[in-house]
Amino acid sequence: MKADYLEESLLRELEERLLQADVRKSAKDVMDLLADEFIEFGSSGRVFNKQQIIDSLQNEPIAPVTQRSITEFKTLVLATGVILVTYHIVRHLSGEQPVHSLRSSIWKFNNDRWKIIFHQGTLVRES
Repeated sequence: MKADYLEESLLRELEERLLQADVRKSAKDVMDLLADEFIEFGSSGRVFNKQQIIDSLQNEPIAPVTQRSITEFKTLVLATGVILVTYHIVRHLSGEQPVHSLRSSIWKFNNDRWKIIFHQGTLVRES
């Protein structure tokens, strides 16, 4: 079953926050969005926990002009208070070819807030 409109809108907003440079550079903002048990399967094939993501985002270089656009945003309720989010994202870097990836996240509602517990990015070759 798909999440209701309000939940879907909120989760899309939270996913988009995680793409914003100022949020990515703020350890506090990232800590507020990631659950303590957070795990990411990166598009590099590496596995990251919450602290590793916070550390890597703190050291992430800020690209001159980076735009990310989300399409095909979908939700699926896995259980009460647990929602799978999937989407396609295109990263546009000034002067470079766009990078396409498929993303999936699992969000859990706990203590009156949504936190991400799992994320995976898979690079896509565009034809």
